[in-house]
Amino acid sequence: MSSNVFPTHHREITRDLNDLARLAGGRNSLDELFRRGLDWLSRIVEYDLATIFLLDGELLRVRAARGRLARPEVQHHRLSLEDFPSLREALETRRARAFTDGDHTHGDGDPFDGVLDLPPGHACMVVPLCAGERQFGVLTLDQDRCEPYPQELVDQIEIYGHLLSLAILNAEQSQRLERMLERADSRARILEDETFGQGDQALTESHSPVVQELVRRARLVAQTDTPVLIRGETGTGKERLAVALHRWSSRKDAPFVRINCAAIPPSLLEAELFGHVKGAFTGAHKDRPGRFLVADGGTLLLDEIGELPLALQAKLLRVLQEGTLEPVGSDRTVKVDVRIFAATHVNLERAISEGEFREDLYYRLNVFPLHMPPLRDRMEDLHLLSDILLRDQARRTKRILRLSIGALDAMQAYHWPGNLRELANLLERASILAPGDTLTADCLGLPGARPALTPRPQARLSRGERLVTLDEAQRRHIEKALLITDGQIYGKEGAAEILGMKPTTLQSRMKKLGVRRP
Repeated sequence: MSSNVFPTHHREITRDLNDLARLAGGRNSLDELFRRGLDWLSRIVEYDLATIFLLDGELLRVRAARGRLARPEVQHHRLSLEDFPSLREALETRRARAFTDGDHTHGDGDPFDGVLDLPPGHACMVVPLCAGERQFGVLTLDQDRCEPYPQELVDQIEIYGHLLSLAILNAEQSQRLERMLERADSRARILEDETFGQGDQALTESHSPVVQELVRRARLVAQTDTPVLIRGETGTGKERLAVALHRWSSRKDAPFVRINCAAIPPSLLEAELFGHVKGAFTGAHKDRPGRFLVADGGTLLLDEIGELPLALQAKLLRVLQEGTLEPVGSDRTVKVDVRIFAATHVNLERAISEGEFREDLYYRLNVFPLHMPPLRDRMEDLHLLSDILLRDQARRTKRILRLSIGALDAMQAYHWPGNLRELANLLERASILAPGDTLTADCLGLPGARPALTPRPQARLSRGERLVTLDEAQRRHIEKALLITDGQIYGKEGAAEILGMKPTTLQSRMKKLGVRRP
């Protein structure tokens, strides 16, 4: 390459190419990429018209044009590859070419014949735009003076064409990825709406003074990054409140990730939370990010935090204090930015006194506690909640139903030990059984009022029967549960679940009573 091609513009060209690469990776349109790319090209080569033709089947259509000859008629110009074999050859060989007067006279003509009145023998160059397997089109340069472009310059512009083609490919891929992410985000929001219904409607439209005060406090803390501990009975809607908090926060466009600490075996829970590397344990065939990494930049809900094993509580405390974690099987420290919501129905203060929950972790989580009231304490919302649940369930039951006055009266008289979860299950069952479009009290199958306590019959012992101590009764009951489950303590249908206690509590009780696993 001769010395007069590059030297005076070397720094500007390098800067322009860097800007072009950044532009391709951004959110700019292809039109912006072409405009600025042709403007930068003017620093390398003089032209009166620079045009980008993009392939559309067998046609080349003008997509961008710059220079003093870039008139409106040029913007709508198109060419057929069948009529211009020289352009097809440039695409197939992927080599730039400067044309002479003889090429236009004895070849396939000038691409702008009939559009521009360019003199015979004017400077003309065609540069293919190709990257990988893709053929995007061609770049043409024209000058109305009769002096052909030198080959050294053609070679240089060919390199520029390759770089511009890569920028086009990168821009297309970036736009395609952005569309995929937008679709994924839309699907996630649709799925979230299907899972949680209207989300915060049951909170923001509440008629209950207790819930209204809860919403006021929740909106205040939502604007911060303060950890929130959501407490309340089972089925009160703690997870719905967590979703609402996330939607009201500045992280609403970032991931909201949830994990139920009681639903995953302790041996797998650490990897679920913090991730693992390939070969960390049997079955770890590849690296896998944990929930913390998935939620990076967003919010992580630790549901049933009271069931988190003590060993993991210490590691969770480190993440809260330092914002760092180590995947299972790795000695590499990973920094994360995650806001923590924790939810539980467990009495954490009692768990601390029994040595089952770390006091330091409790104080880390209990910075801003929120209490979800049970349904019996917000009966003003019964009609609102029922309407929301019936609308949500209509997608599954394919039926739009309403409550009768009698059904509402029966529901008002009930004490709802299962809270919102019980209400949702009852309404869905009634929606399936209802003969018409109205749910009556008979469809619900609820008692008319809170069941009254019946007199306890006087207990009598049969001949030869004797009472055993409470410890002995517990020991026999635990042994029977272990026998039924073949000694399984953890997991679904394990002895702990059957007995209605935490696995760690059961193990402690077994040790105290001297019970051994069969």
